Amino acid sequence: MLELTAHNSQELSQDKKTILIVDDEGVIRDLCKRVLNDYDIVEAADGQEAYEIFLRGGIDVILSDVMMPRMDGIELLKKLKEREPTMVVIIMTGFADKDLILKALKADADDFITKPLNLLQLKSAISKALVKKALKEEIANLRNLDRFKTVFLSLVSHKFRTPITSISLFLQNLAAGIIDPSDDGAKEHIKLIYNEACYLGNLVTDLLTFSSVMDSGAGLHLEPCTLNLLLPKLLQEAQELSDRPGVTTHITQDTVPEMMLDRDKISFAVRQVIDNAIKFSKETGIVCVTLRNLEGQCEITVQDNGIGIPTEQLPKLFEKFYQVDAEHTGQVRGFGLGLFYVREFIRMHGGTVSIDSEENVGTRVVITLPSKTSQSP
Repeated sequence: MLELTAHNSQELSQDKKTILIVDDEGVIRDLCKRVLNDYDIVEAADGQEAYEIFLRGGIDVILSDVMMPRMDGIELLKKLKEREPTMVVIIMTGFADKDLILKALKADADDFITKPLNLLQLKSAISKALVKKALKEEIANLRNLDRFKTVFLSLVSHKFRTPITSISLFLQNLAAGIIDPSDDGAKEHIKLIYNEACYLGNLVTDLLTFSSVMDSGAGLHLEPCTLNLLLPKLLQEAQELSDRPGVTTHITQDTVPEMMLDRDKISFAVRQVIDNAIKFSKETGIVCVTLRNLEGQCEITVQDNGIGIPTEQLPKLFEKFYQVDAEHTGQVRGFGLGLFYVREFIRMHGGTVSIDSEENVGTRVVITLPSKTSQSP
């Protein structure tokens, strides 16, 4: 445990952290800033201002006074913990008030520093707080992973159960002589069972794909990548095209310089978007892929004139396991992880992904990637 703590401390020192100092007295904020000169410092004069700064992101530890105007330190602490339970908050107080300390403890304060400030104690408290934050985040990630695994296994079981049950019942009836294989009705059943078997095969393929994605989820493996060559290849290999013979595809490209990208992650993201566009097209339709070279970034657009997505469902599209059931069958193919990983992988490259859609008009997905990815890692 000591070795882990020492190792974490060393890692933390290599990555400059940001401390938010909250106190209505400028002299106190200035003193803390001078002592904590190894860190990036952000200041706030009251709890309300501090909370607004926190919402913008990028804060690692918050050092807050208790008695302040607009929003005091205890109220700030409660709001911070409600929003981000792993945020580390150190309370500064000049009051040896047991009730105050109990309130702060109940609100999950991580440490206390008394006024007048002991400068050595202040530096030590911040150092310990950063180690504590890293451990908290690691524990939270493990818990999230465990919940994810449980939900995923339940979803996999549900997806496989229906086609397996259909195939099993058909084979039982066939073996019992209830079904005559030469009968026209039986031939139709055999065709349906064949489709169920193909569906199972597709589920296994999806499962293997997401298993590979999850295993390679940490970090980017950057390599030279030419989008002008990659996009036509992905469009040609789109899995959904074979099931939609009435759907045609079209690609328009600006010339984009070679970029340093994680080829597998970018390919996965664009492939998922193209497959969705084809899957949610009508019997006849067109899917257009456009690559534009803009100032400071490139833009990949995938647009279809398909069935579209209801407006109320758009905010949920990037959630884990969420699936659009356009035909209201209750049996949507896949696991609802595609767009979640699309957004994750694009964000890892410093890019963005957005979706606009209108029912019975179509859907437009826009992926942007900053041109800085063309630089070597």
